[in-house]
Amino acid sequence: MEKLAMLYEGKAKKVFETDDKSRLIVEYKDDATAFNGLKKGSILGKGIINNKMTNIVFKYLEENGVETHFVEELGDRQTLVKKVEIVPLEVIVRNIAAGSFSNKFGVEEGKELLNPVIEFSYKNDALGDPMINDMQILAIGLASKEELASVSKQALKINELLKDYFFKRGITLVDFKIEFGRYNGKVILADEISPDTCRLWDNKTNEKLDKDRFRRDLGGVEEAYEEVWRRITI
Repeated sequence: MEKLAMLYEGKAKKVFETDDKSRLIVEYKDDATAFNGLKKGSILGKGIINNKMTNIVFKYLEENGVETHFVEELGDRQTLVKKVEIVPLEVIVRNIAAGSFSNKFGVEEGKELLNPVIEFSYKNDALGDPMINDMQILAIGLASKEELASVSKQALKINELLKDYFFKRGITLVDFKIEFGRYNGKVILADEISPDTCRLWDNKTNEKLDKDRFRRDLGGVEEAYEEVWRRITI
């Protein structure tokens, strides 16, 4: 598969065309951002970990009935994926209060929620990726009613699968962000699942093993990513 022109460069990845119009190459970077790009830095080796971890997790989800954009890992930082039209929504699923949820609603961080919560953010850097509800999504045409129902159903299924997957590796899945893309008339899972996009806490100590260590200047960022990777691969 030949890599052609770069289509897009985001905060954490570059996307390239290929000589197959139905396929793209995603290349993961070590760049790190937080707070909608206001904080910038680098996490050594995270591009490799995020690429490989995403592919392992996506294969697991595929085996359990969740269609993803994954096709083939091409190298440490590059993966071949199906070309999808990204639905301009960030889908956040929360199991435990943390981060912005705790701040907005005055819920103590670490409190287990009585049910999983799905939130949507409008993917728009210029607007700061604002939270958006179902009716607003439909009103401005970001997704259809059927697509929104599919996204929500898949998000809850992914949550249950990931909670079990991480728990078996000594990790609590606090919350995570995913994205979906349109492909052959349906919406499928795209983007990534990694310590960049999940809050992952050690089961026993609640030690943070994710990008919160970068956001909050806690130190040990690379070590946290490497620890998650170690548990995924043992």
